[in-house]
Amino acid sequence: MKRRPFFWSLLLLPWLVMTQEAKKTKVSKEFSYVLTDVSFISDAVFMGRKDSISAPYVMPSIGYYDASGFYADASLSYLTRLEERRVDLFLLTAGFHFGSEKLSGYFSGTGYFYSEESYNVQSEVIADITGSLGYDFKVLQTSILASVYFTQEGEADIFLGGSIGKLFKTVDENLHITPSIAFYGGSQNFYQEYYQSSRLGNRKGKGKGGGDIITGNIMIEEVTSFDLMSIEFDLTMDLYIKKFIFSLSPAIVFPQSPSAITTVDGMFEEDLDSAFYVSIGISYWFYTSK
Repeated sequence: MKRRPFFWSLLLLPWLVMTQEAKKTKVSKEFSYVLTDVSFISDAVFMGRKDSISAPYVMPSIGYYDASGFYADASLSYLTRLEERRVDLFLLTAGFHFGSEKLSGYFSGTGYFYSEESYNVQSEVIADITGSLGYDFKVLQTSILASVYFTQEGEADIFLGGSIGKLFKTVDENLHITPSIAFYGGSQNFYQEYYQSSRLGNRKGKGKGGGDIITGNIMIEEVTSFDLMSIEFDLTMDLYIKKFIFSLSPAIVFPQSPSAITTVDGMFEEDLDSAFYVSIGISYWFYTSK
């Protein structure tokens, strides 16, 4: 199967996007800079969906952020699972971000280059276009997110999301703690193509997944309908020490709208379980101009 090309796989995960935007807001108001980062995530979860095998990633990245608001990032995701160690994904992103005392947001485009061996539930995605807008009400911080994801087979998924959080800061503003809740909805072309992938069937056939083997022509009944996909709770903690940023975010995801999946053997409703994962990271930034 041929593979073609988010910033932070996770764009695989919405938390990674929102955390990165928080970092940029902290350090990018009046100058251009380079941001380097190494992050680890214990499992890859996308729109409440994940593979039966955990996908822990180490993700180094580097990005240039111009004072005008334009930026470009490159990152890779290295799969650390003992039986599957490899570079699983390259990401290239370009976009524009802006921020004021109350209003902030960004617009970006990302190319995904997955390994042919990848079992990531998002591995049939080749690109996305994403926009986000946030507003600080002081009492609560809110944001909305809209994305279009393009798949290997030329299909497109539209996702909409919203989050509400509360920012707590120490007096010196070096420690930020933000508990939040987010909701995401969209269509499921990416998920149907994940199930239809021949290498997914081959992998499960080898018994690594510990689950049922699904083969043949697989269809998801709700593939084009817009449904609530997930409800997510996380606690994001960012510690700023000089030019270093240390991040920790435990999160729990409750998938919604289980799909009716049709195979050659009949139809069944998938069993969706809640997912807990942890993200940790360290970033370093430095001026290129003031």
